[in-house]
Formats: sequence, C-alpha cells, structure tokens
Amino acid sequence: MDVRSESNSVAVVRSAKLPGQVIQRTRLRVWFIRVCSSILIWTCLVQLLTVGELWHPRFFTGFFNQINVSTTTLPTPLPPPRNYTSNGFLKVSCNGGLNQMRAAICDMVTVARLLNLTLVVPELDKTSFWADSSDFEDIFNVGHFIDSLRDEVRIVKRLPKRFSRKYGFQPLDMPPVSWSSEKYYLEQILPLFSKHKVIHFNRTDTRLANNGIPPHLQKLRCRVNFHALKFTPSIEALGNKLVKILQEQGPFMALHLRYEMDMLAFSGCTHGCTAEESEELKRLRYAFPWWREKEIVSEERRSQGLCPLTPEEAAFILQALGFDQNTQIYIASGEIYGSEKRLAALRDTFPRIVKKETLLDPEELRQFQNHSSQMAALDFMVSVASNIFVPSYDGNMAKLVEGHRRHLGFKKTVQLNRKKLVELIDLNQNETLSWEEFSNAVKSSHEERMGRPKHRRVITEKPKEEDYFYANPEECFCEMANCSNSPVRNSIP
Repeated sequence: MDVRSESNSVAVVRSAKLPGQVIQRTRLRVWFIRVCSSILIWTCLVQLLTVGELWHPRFFTGFFNQINVSTTTLPTPLPPPRNYTSNGFLKVSCNGGLNQMRAAICDMVTVARLLNLTLVVPELDKTSFWADSSDFEDIFNVGHFIDSLRDEVRIVKRLPKRFSRKYGFQPLDMPPVSWSSEKYYLEQILPLFSKHKVIHFNRTDTRLANNGIPPHLQKLRCRVNFHALKFTPSIEALGNKLVKILQEQGPFMALHLRYEMDMLAFSGCTHGCTAEESEELKRLRYAFPWWREKEIVSEERRSQGLCPLTPEEAAFILQALGFDQNTQIYIASGEIYGSEKRLAALRDTFPRIVKKETLLDPEELRQFQNHSSQMAALDFMVSVASNIFVPSYDGNMAKLVEGHRRHLGFKKTVQLNRKKLVELIDLNQNETLSWEEFSNAVKSSHEERMGRPKHRRVITEKPKEEDYFYANPEECFCEMANCSNSPVRNSIP
C-alpha cells in the first residue's frame, strides 16, 4: 500500500469518528447553556426577592409561602395493613335514607373486623321512598374509605369473579338479627362462612347493639363514622361553600324540619293538614307494604310525642326558647309538605329563613338534584357546622348530627321534648297558660336537653327504647381507662 492510499485510509477513519464527536460536543454545549441559564435565573430571582423585600416586604410573602408548602407538603402515609387470614367475604345492602345507611355501614365494618372478614364496599338503597340511584362512590370518597381502614379491615370494591352470580355462585342471603351482640355474630354468623364463603346481609339497619359491645369495637364504629366516611370532593366543596355563605351573614341555626311527605305518611301524623292532604298521606302509607302500621290515629300519636313538629309549632317553640326575628335559620330538609304556604307562619316569625336552594345558583345544585341522599349530605354538613342545631323530630339524621356535634366538643343541640311541648302548646292555645308561663315552662323543660355530656341510657330487654349509640357514642369521648366502667351508668331495669 502506498503512502497516498494510507493517508486516505486515515482520513476515512477520522471522518468516520467526526459525527460522534460533533454530537458529544453539541450535548456538552446544551448542558452548559442549561446550567448557566439556571444559575442566571435563580440569581435574578434572589435579587428580585431582595429588592421586593426592601420596597414591599409583604408582596412576596404569599408567593414564598406557596413555594414552601408545595415543596414540603407530603401525602399522609397510609397505616400499615392489618395482617390476618380472611374467613370470607361480607357483602351488604344498606336500607333506608342516607343517615340510616351511614350508621349501618359503621356497624358492618365493625362486624367485618370482629369476624376477620373481607368487606365488599356496601351497596346503597335504591328502592326506598326516595328512589335515589346513587352508589357508594357517588356520596362517599371510596378511596379514602378503603385506605383509612386498612389497618382494621380489608375492604374491596367488588367480589372476586369466582364468587359472582355470573359464574353460578350463590352467596347466602340473609338479614342478621336486629340489636345483636358480639356473641351472636361470633357464635351464629361466623360458622356460616366455613360453608358459604360469601354472606350477603340484605338488611343492615340497627343490626348491632347499642350497648354491651367491647370498647375497641365501639371506638371503631366512631372511627368509621367520624373519619372514614368522608363525602366526595364535589359534595364537600359545595357543603363548605354553603357553610361559608351562612357564616359570612353571622351565627346561624340549622332547623331540621322533618315535615316531609314520607315522614308524615309513615308516622300517620296529619295535625294541621286538610282532609284532602290527610287522605293523600294515608294512600301513600298503604302504597308501601314495608310500612307495616296502616291505621293510625294522628292526634293520639301526636300526644305521645311521636310526630314531627309542624312549621307553625316550630315557630312557636323557637320564640318561647328566646330566639328573636333576627335569628338566621337554615332549613335542613327536603321538600316541605305543603311547600311555601306551610312555611308562611315560620317565615313571618323568622324572616331570615334560608335553604340551599335560595343560597346557591341552580346550576350548582343541578348535579345533586333527583339524588335525595346527595342533597341530604349537604344538609348534614351544614347542620354539623351550625352554631345551634334544632331537629323537629328525632329521626336518623337528627341522631347522627347530634353525635357528630358531641364529637366536635358538645356543640349546642336542642333536643326537643315533643310530648311535653305539644301539651304546653295546647294549654297556651286554649288560654290555660299565658305566654309568659308557656315560655318559662318550655325553657325550664329544656335546660338539660342542650347536647351536654351525659351517660347513654340502657333499658334492659328493650334496645329500641334505649338511647341510640350514634346520638351519644359515649365511649369515644372518654379515656380508655374510664370506658371500662361505662357504657352507661344510667340504666333502667
């Protein structure tokens, strides 16, 4: 090979290496420019902040704090999962309205924990009077529900395919016995899982006793209720907006006016209704076969304190308790039976009456309309946040709101003694009692009914008549050392 050809070969080799070298130099140049640019930008930012502090010390404070928050806030770590061998799957279908279902969910989590089961996210009632099509995830934050309880109970969104009806599997469908103790579930329900693997509780209301449950399980019921059952972000956002609007106008009362068609039909209470309205309510009562009591004497029921107060009676009682016309009142309820004409007396006495429909733009409520449980969730949030809560009937919402308000530091809740009140109202209206005597009697009969700490009543062999756990979950407010002697010293044999 001659010199010329050898030099050509070297040139070819050098030219072959050239593109790689060019690429490498280009990358180094790009990185160098990036480093220099970053240094320059941060130098300018520091100078800008320094100058800003000299001229306007507060101008950059918010910006700087936002940077701090965004760089230091970390997700809350999840509790470690509880390690246990599952004895089977518990599937539950809740019945009733939002708060009845809420209490049932708390009970079912507790049963699953007691029996070492895997709980399937509960199904919500779609066939009741309200016919709400909402699923669990439409009302509650399902991810938070599962994650926040992972150290207690394993919760799954659905059964594994091998246990689905589509593949021919048939779970055991049954309603557990109402007001049942720990012993019932351990001795009668747990053995069934060895054979059936999946049990479907098709009714869940009041299936766990108020009393006689170990303190750690009572506290779990509270943990589910107060912490795990968060509403969806959209419900939380709108509920918080409602509270903010009300608070900007000053202190407010939430009046849970349970004068709604379903309650009146169910209870047979027609005081103040026309003959036509009374007949309509009776027809509705007969239309629902699971409302077992059909023939009801309204005035007898009212005298026993078993009817919700009418709007007129509510106005009368609030006046007697000392609330004046400047009181801001939020009506927490669905559609009042008789609409605005039945609210006239209440509105005349307390002109600052508002509802979610009057405080919010219709567009904001559109996604919740025709979903009574989602609308009830908004009322629940406002009622818990209110300065004073007054329920006209001690139904499930009244009881659960009362319990939440106790949990938040025993916020004022007026527990109306309806049996005593209707007696006093009638005496005043037939002029047996003067207004001053009436007002004094109403106030004195409610001095100890303002939501202050008290022991929950136990009525032996009559669990339906004793104080409801979720209205006063006493074990959750005391130190563990004191809970062993409680639930509840005020018992009635």
